[in-house]
Amino acid sequence: MRKKRHMEAALSVAVPLLMLSFGLCKEVEHAARSRQVPMSPSDFLDKLMGRTSGYDARIRPNFKGPAVNVSCNIFINSFGSIAETTMDYRVNIFLRQQWNDPRLAYAEYPDDSLDLDPSMLDSIWKPDLFFANEKGAHFHEVTTDNKLLRIFKNGNVLYSIRLTLTLSCPMDLKNFPMDVQTCIMQLESFGYTMNDLIFEWQENGPVQVAEGLTLPQFILKDESDLRYCTKHYNTGKFTCIEVRFHLERQMGYYLIQMYIPSLLIVILSWVSFWINMDAAPARVALGITTVLTMTTQSSGSRTSLPKVSYVKAIDIWMAVCLLFVFSALLEYAAVNFVSRQHKELLRFRRHHKNKSIHKNNGGAVDPEELADNLQRVKTDNDLRTAEPFCGSMSNIYTSHNREGEVHETRLTYTVAVTSTPSNSKASANNTVPTATGAVATTTQNTPGGTIPASGGCKSTEEMRKLFIDRAKKIDTVSRAGFPLAFLFFNIFYWVLYKILRHEDVHKP
Repeated sequence: MRKKRHMEAALSVAVPLLMLSFGLCKEVEHAARSRQVPMSPSDFLDKLMGRTSGYDARIRPNFKGPAVNVSCNIFINSFGSIAETTMDYRVNIFLRQQWNDPRLAYAEYPDDSLDLDPSMLDSIWKPDLFFANEKGAHFHEVTTDNKLLRIFKNGNVLYSIRLTLTLSCPMDLKNFPMDVQTCIMQLESFGYTMNDLIFEWQENGPVQVAEGLTLPQFILKDESDLRYCTKHYNTGKFTCIEVRFHLERQMGYYLIQMYIPSLLIVILSWVSFWINMDAAPARVALGITTVLTMTTQSSGSRTSLPKVSYVKAIDIWMAVCLLFVFSALLEYAAVNFVSRQHKELLRFRRHHKNKSIHKNNGGAVDPEELADNLQRVKTDNDLRTAEPFCGSMSNIYTSHNREGEVHETRLTYTVAVTSTPSNSKASANNTVPTATGAVATTTQNTPGGTIPASGGCKSTEEMRKLFIDRAKKIDTVSRAGFPLAFLFFNIFYWVLYKILRHEDVHKP
């Protein structure tokens, strides 16, 4: 009996102790498990944006509340392929957008930010940004999608993507190739009005350029021209921001390929002024060659440019250069024409002499006087190199229009000689043929003595020398006139386009 009581007392004490120790062990084990096994990332993401989280990617943050502010940043990786013919440019960028989504704020996970796989982008809301002046674009998927998604503890979301864009860039080519072009990039919301979404530039470094970035024909200005371009459509007012790239064209290529060759062609055309005027094949060949070369050069300068309706600076240069080489060719035509004028005058006078003899043969004159006149004409033809030119060129040519008057004078003179044959020989000794073929007295008997009937007459050799000197004078004047005129044009051209019409890149 006594033994049984001792056993019951021992059990009554041991059972509570066992139960207490078991409970303590269970609590310690639970605490250890809770410390050693945190929530897995998959469970955390499912809880943050999975189906059980209640997150709906179709609804924007702050739905029915204030608009979502999205700050944008652009990193220019490459810039080039600026085409004047299609008026566009190609650029490779990293587009970064950042906004706050309170539904994605967390405190259960220890990290301050989470870098997620791009496939998670379909599970969250994103701004509907597009490029308003885009002509073509594509994503980069080598080796994987070039996208970045980062979520912060406070709910901020960073979305970065790599894009290659072809953007339109309307150009004003009036000052080409000394122009400064302004190409824009517009970022706009497609579906959300400003009541729901607002784009803005990031405060620190909104536009960044890769180090060492250079363009083949342009200089990209360092300063960033950031603006807002809110669009008003029938469907509402939409947010829009833009950046303007100011590109100053470098003239090196055009100076070497267009300006210097055309300048040398113009100078080459002036060589004909120092070539003898009798070397017609050399001067004509040089003039035609320079004109054709200048025409080819002018056509080549327009192949890489659009067909615009206004005049460009390069067009003015090429047109003036073509005008100078063409004028040099016409200058030789003038020189050649003037140098041959004495031959034309001889031919003109000989024609009228022959015509006068034919008319005199058809009239009623004394045979003896006719024979005397024919002998005089024959002597005149044999000595025509020494006979004088009387009067000016205008008088000589005018006599052709007064042919009837000359013929009448000849007949009157012949009749007078026939009626006084005793004085015909004496009168003939005091006469010389004029430039029209008529016979005129060189002296006149007056009570006061003998007076010359005409003055200022020049021999054929003197007239030939006079016209050749005039032609040489044209060449002499051209040797100085053409270079001086081209020098004045150059001063005016470069001052106008490099100083007076130099564009201000900051103009609105």
